[in-house]
Amino acid sequence: MDKRIRIAGIVGAIIFAIAIWVAPENPPSDNWIWSFNPLSIPEPTTEYGNEYVQILATNLEKPWAIDFAGDKIFVTEKAGQVRVIESGVLLDDPLATLRTANVFGGGLLGIAVHPAFDNNHFIYVYYTYENDGVLWNKILRITESNNKLDAAKTIFDNIPGSAYNNGGIMKFGPDGKLYVGTGYVSDSHGPQDIQSLEGKILRLNDDGTIPNDNPFSDSPVFSFGHMNPKGLDWDNEGNLFVAEMGPSKNDEINLVQPGGNYGWPEQECYGSEQFVNPINCYDPAIEPGGIVFYYGDKIKLDSPLVLASLRASHLFNLEIDEDEVKSQASILSGLGRIRDVAVGPDGYLYLITSNTDGKGFPDASDDKLLRIVK
Repeated sequence: MDKRIRIAGIVGAIIFAIAIWVAPENPPSDNWIWSFNPLSIPEPTTEYGNEYVQILATNLEKPWAIDFAGDKIFVTEKAGQVRVIESGVLLDDPLATLRTANVFGGGLLGIAVHPAFDNNHFIYVYYTYENDGVLWNKILRITESNNKLDAAKTIFDNIPGSAYNNGGIMKFGPDGKLYVGTGYVSDSHGPQDIQSLEGKILRLNDDGTIPNDNPFSDSPVFSFGHMNPKGLDWDNEGNLFVAEMGPSKNDEINLVQPGGNYGWPEQECYGSEQFVNPINCYDPAIEPGGIVFYYGDKIKLDSPLVLASLRASHLFNLEIDEDEVKSQASILSGLGRIRDVAVGPDGYLYLITSNTDGKGFPDASDDKLLRIVK
């Protein structure tokens, strides 16, 4: 069968569904109850998409994160490549190829384009590497020139690494600082130790130095007690939200306060008053990916918070009221595991799938970069 026909068939099978979860009065401890009411399957209107979704790139290898600069989209692939989609076309040659550790939960992970990219052409990436048999993570600042690597400098290093939990999410905040989620190394209480870089949200200047207004003196730590952060973003009031995976269940969405302790590994989700409770806890797990707040007018959503999920294989729209998740609706399914979601400079939502990561069931064109246009 012709590859284009297969791709069109896959897109035609994309299902838009509504899945509503109503939060109980007390924190959950057993199972969630989901209800699905599938709407009609949209017919494809173009060769590579339909009226709702456009496929911009196929055959990406274990993509992890996306960011934008003008008409360019940068995508990280875990094996170490930074790919470039320019004017809707995936370029054959990567922007950079890095030597990364070949571990399931690590590799080339987060990416963040500097807010002043037009002037300095800085791109930041977070990746796992091995040194003398020990796994570590670092933040590298790349200088881009005509879709090529012009220079590279390590600005932050020696973040403990793991075969499974490396965090890796990284974004510039509304304050111009670089926020970074780091993971938990097994059998360690590092997330509870302010001197350790494990299980933290870090806040850095764009050159990797420590801001003088961080909550802990002379420390990059912004918050601690995290397990494995996979998504972070800010609402229009400047509040920081973080999505993180639990060990096998009890994934969390947290409203992060400067200096806050979110409990791991002493607590999962709810319990002691000495820790900050999440605004939502998932049991069974959904494996959250990236999150983004959408305030544009190109797509109609009931509320601004959008969450990608891997195990649950949906793109969710969450309603938050008084720092609690009140309901959750699926706005896109049928693509398998969804790793990251972001708002492009054109005001549309973009996402990447994660079916080639070893847990999914990839088709011949996976993985994909898509744009939701309706």
